[in-house]
Amino acid sequence: MTKKASIKLTEDWTSLILGFLIIFLFLGGAKVAAPVYKWASLADLTTEVLSSANLFKIFIQFLLVYGITLLGYFLKGEAVGPALKGFPIIYVLTVIALVIAGSAAVNSLNLEAVIISLSLGLLIRNFMAVPEWLKSALSTELFVKIGLILLGTGVIFSDVLKAGSLGLIQSLVVVFSVWYFAFWVCKKLKVDEDMALMISSAVSICGVSAAIATSGAIEGDSKKLSYVISMVLITAIPMMIFMPMIANYLELPQQVTGAWLGGSIDTSGAVVASGSLVGEEALKISTIVKFSQNVLLGLAAFAISIYWTYSKSARSGNGHVEKPTLGVIWERFPKFVLGFLAASLIFSFLLSEETISSVKGGIKSVQGLWFALAFTSIGLETRFSELFSQNNKKPLYAFLTAQFFNVLITLVIAYLLFG
Repeated sequence: MTKKASIKLTEDWTSLILGFLIIFLFLGGAKVAAPVYKWASLADLTTEVLSSANLFKIFIQFLLVYGITLLGYFLKGEAVGPALKGFPIIYVLTVIALVIAGSAAVNSLNLEAVIISLSLGLLIRNFMAVPEWLKSALSTELFVKIGLILLGTGVIFSDVLKAGSLGLIQSLVVVFSVWYFAFWVCKKLKVDEDMALMISSAVSICGVSAAIATSGAIEGDSKKLSYVISMVLITAIPMMIFMPMIANYLELPQQVTGAWLGGSIDTSGAVVASGSLVGEEALKISTIVKFSQNVLLGLAAFAISIYWTYSKSARSGNGHVEKPTLGVIWERFPKFVLGFLAASLIFSFLLSEETISSVKGGIKSVQGLWFALAFTSIGLETRFSELFSQNNKKPLYAFLTAQFFNVLITLVIAYLLFG
């Protein structure tokens, strides 16, 4: 089982093949029902989440992602032994995280499942010994890229148009202005470029998802990604609590408040929670604005990957940058970004609403599972001593400065458009 395969594809091509294999399996009629993880009492936990029927659904999802992961190792030309042995452990840990995240107590704190899976991985990595054979099974980048391709199936362009032009206009202005400001601050503080790109995308677009997409586009370090995600999550909770209070103190209209919350707070769960604290209209507008920002994720990842290809082009001995040819650009271009865009276009224009409705639940569940697996893996790879070392103070300062600017500029734009 440890013998390497003769096939050897890049991780991007592998994720593209596997992502669309999953999509075509669902479109072809594969029955992979979404398990239930939400529970409010011990009775709910035992009779619903841990019922034989639901455990069977969890097992079927395991067979799907296990088989896809092993196929991924084979296509990359890597030995499948580590994944064969280690992936079931990663899956069990991820399911435990999903069960914890599904409790009513955790839901009341608006903590998303990926936060719990990341935290669980971090606790295990920092307080227990992680064996080498398990570390070898942590295919974080592969899990992330497959999840992002599946995420494209949920970005429907007609929904963007229905959401309203003002929300899209605000999203465009906020994303571009905040992204460039954040990147400028990072460069001024001498934050390394890949970290700067992840921070800029996380602050300006949609937090965790944008950080993951950017990391995939630039083949970023999972430890740096974990650090950016930690900053996003740490700031999202106080923003969720205090921004509605500030809006109430300033006597802002609900539409303005909703646009401000949706454009400033980085995680979708926190946006919904903060909008709910203000009122129904604020909740509606905040959701529209956040969804509009999510739509820009694919375009941003596409642009960042092009920039990264040029910035990392070959350099001669005298420091002269050689302009990459189209062939070099294509070779270095992250193919999973095309997968995200292609999935979005297919589900937006080529499939009927009935078809989309019949498969979106199953695909969304598997998509969330891939992200949760990736976050569990990130946690298992990361030590606190490395995550919060002395060298990480400048990225933190850059993130907080950019986030403060984001809050101010978004309030101004929200007031101009919705006030």
